[in-house]
Amino acid sequence: MGTIVGAALVSHHPGLMQCEEFRVLQGAGADSDLIAGYARLRERIAAARPDVVVIFDSHWFTTGYHMVDGAARYQGTYISDEMPWYLSGVPYDYRGHPALALQIEAVSREQGGYNRVINHPDLGKQYATINLVKHLRLEHANLPVVTVSSCQNCGWQHFLKSGEAIGEAIRRSGDLRVLLLASGALSHKFNAIDWKPNHPRIFHESNVSRPENIDSDKNAIELLKQGRHDTVLERWDDEYRRLPWEAFGAHYLQMVGALGGADCRAKGEQLSAYENARGTGNVHMWFGA
Repeated sequence: MGTIVGAALVSHHPGLMQCEEFRVLQGAGADSDLIAGYARLRERIAAARPDVVVIFDSHWFTTGYHMVDGAARYQGTYISDEMPWYLSGVPYDYRGHPALALQIEAVSREQGGYNRVINHPDLGKQYATINLVKHLRLEHANLPVVTVSSCQNCGWQHFLKSGEAIGEAIRRSGDLRVLLLASGALSHKFNAIDWKPNHPRIFHESNVSRPENIDSDKNAIELLKQGRHDTVLERWDDEYRRLPWEAFGAHYLQMVGALGGADCRAKGEQLSAYENARGTGNVHMWFGA
């Protein structure tokens, strides 16, 4: 039986792809702790020994279906249409896992869900996938990557259902060892273009867009540390959907759906400081098997 050997909520914000010199300048002499957090996460991944990585991509917006990329290989040079002035010219070359992608669609159809496979090597990529492939060195490890989209006309229950099908597909996959990565932020309200920092270290948490977002994000982090995913889900409509979390929390919801939904009690280990990125709240958290 296939197994989920680990999962993580991971920041992908594009500022982390800038050169160290510029990041330290932004950090008033200190680099983002999310960079050091990637190294901590790489250690957890190496110990988990996955055969394949599933990335829930909060930037790959689709309509009508949760899409699953199912080609055997992806190669190209990435340029961000959002921030092309510095996130450009990024080469990538990594393997996919068609068999797992097809199994996900088969289970989803069986369950009446909406996960569907797109099997095309020229499918464009988003930096929520590419930045993790680079920072976590998945290419160097020769680990296959399967990316799952955020379907923009879905409610939170649909994302849980999508994850549930993915979890079942993994169980039916034979002996695959699978790592889940929820790629995205918590609260996702940007600061205005003419905003002035509250703290000289731009990554500092006090530069997150609103005090209530900081409080809510930190409360969510504490609940995740306790493994109280049920409480997070109970509060979803009244709190986290209204902040909102990035992609309305699709990345987290699909991950936790695969881990058992409201029954999941996987405790989170915080692997980075809680930090700002243009007003959004970011953190790395590891959920062991």
